[in-house]
Amino acid sequence: MPEISLEKTRLAAGVWEGIVTIHSDNGLPPLLRITHFDTPLEDFELEAADKSGQWHLRIPIPAELITDGVQTFVIADRETGEAIGSFALLAGDAMAEDIRAELDMLRAELDMLKRAFRRHCNETMGS
Repeated sequence: MPEISLEKTRLAAGVWEGIVTIHSDNGLPPLLRITHFDTPLEDFELEAADKSGQWHLRIPIPAELITDGVQTFVIADRETGEAIGSFALLAGDAMAEDIRAELDMLRAELDMLKRAFRRHCNETMGS
């Protein structure tokens, strides 16, 4: 079974792009399955690249799948079912609020750690 890896190249104009590499190249294109919450996406392109064993992958993101929240897409080896990569889209007001809340919590934790570190330094330097 060939080992497959995936490297993202870009996301532009609603199309996710990457390079799929088959490390034990047999000249055949990889068999891939792209899913969004276990629903297969059939509209993707896979073309041979200039380098042997590499393939250009283009996944147009359907407009109806761009909604509030996190939308996760999984790219897997169709033969083994093993995930070789994924990407996520984050959108909407609710997501912005979640990120702000998470950032506020991280800042509070960082402030607490800074105070504890300063206290520790003062205690050890005074000894």
